[in-house]
Amino acid sequence: MKYEPISVTDLNKYIKEKVAGDEFLNNVLVKGEISNFKNHYTGHMYFTLKDENSLIKCIMFKSFTANLKFMPKDGMKVMVFGTVSVFERDGVYQIYAKAMQEDGMGSLYTAYEELKTKLEKEGLFDISHKKKIPLMPKTIGVLTSNTGAVIRDIINVSTRRNPDVSIRLLPVPVQGEGAAVKIAEAIKTMNKKKLADVIIIARGGGSLEDLWPFNEEIVARAIYDSDLPVISAVGHETDFTIADFVADLRAPTPSAAAELAVPNIADVKLKLESYQSRYKMALKKKIELMKLRYEKCMNSRVFREPLQKINEQYIAVDMKLKRIENSIILKLKDCKTNMTNVISKLDALSPLKTLTRGYIIAQKGNTIIKSVQDIKTDEQINLRFQDGERKAKIL
Repeated sequence: MKYEPISVTDLNKYIKEKVAGDEFLNNVLVKGEISNFKNHYTGHMYFTLKDENSLIKCIMFKSFTANLKFMPKDGMKVMVFGTVSVFERDGVYQIYAKAMQEDGMGSLYTAYEELKTKLEKEGLFDISHKKKIPLMPKTIGVLTSNTGAVIRDIINVSTRRNPDVSIRLLPVPVQGEGAAVKIAEAIKTMNKKKLADVIIIARGGGSLEDLWPFNEEIVARAIYDSDLPVISAVGHETDFTIADFVADLRAPTPSAAAELAVPNIADVKLKLESYQSRYKMALKKKIELMKLRYEKCMNSRVFREPLQKINEQYIAVDMKLKRIENSIILKLKDCKTNMTNVISKLDALSPLKTLTRGYIIAQKGNTIIKSVQDIKTDEQINLRFQDGERKAKIL
């Protein structure tokens, strides 16, 4: 028997026709767990449906996704109704889904939600525990695979933004059994030996299973206990892991993590130049203001005629002295007038005044003789006249 060779296209076309002719495969209802889910910008949904032993690729076109009552996610258990067909170009068969409904959560997704709830209640996600990312780190510690695009992207972005920054890679497995333990140990090593100023934990996108090491409790607690700030950059922008919630900062991609950790030195220099310019302008304005104040002071009367104030005080003192002198003169004049009046009155009443009229005052010692009984014969007395005194003897 002789076989004629056929092309690959012919073979795929034949298989497709055979599958299409099977009534059972035209309308199948399959249940399984979603993995590698992608919601394309065109509106089509691509995902893998799997169970414990097998998997099959699925696609749901935009015309059918509009009827969905939920948004599919990795780890969800669903029932898919559709048609099995062969994609001729790639020679693969897949389910073209027409309808889909939830059939409970997958075991991994359930474990994810349970751990997330537990750690959240313990406060591992609290904002108050988040540490600030240093403004100008000198060394960036990176925990990821030593091969692949992730580390290259981080190095490229970091060195482009700041050529002087150091990247310290501590290679760790980012998926598979035992990866979580290695990641946790690497975080502790970074802290113990102070190998960096900030840590980036990163890996590319993948299914829930691929990202699972970053959903394990040992990694979450290692991040929480880290004294060094940790940036989580696991998966794509739509992927969220437990590590993202515990980390001090979450980046949507590894490249974004490098941008968040390393400041753009050009922007820093520009900002410093801006500050320098602003300080110069402020100093210039301050100097101008001080100059104006100086000129105002120097043009003031105090500086132009420094003795003027003293002279004015001299004048004020002189005026006060004049008033005091005038007051004293008036007071003396009043006193003299009063004294003259008193003297006149005293003089009018003075016994000496009578001496001018021919009278004399007889005294015995210092005592005035008022009666003949006060003297005796042959006693010597003193006679006081207007113009002098004489002694006399009583006969």
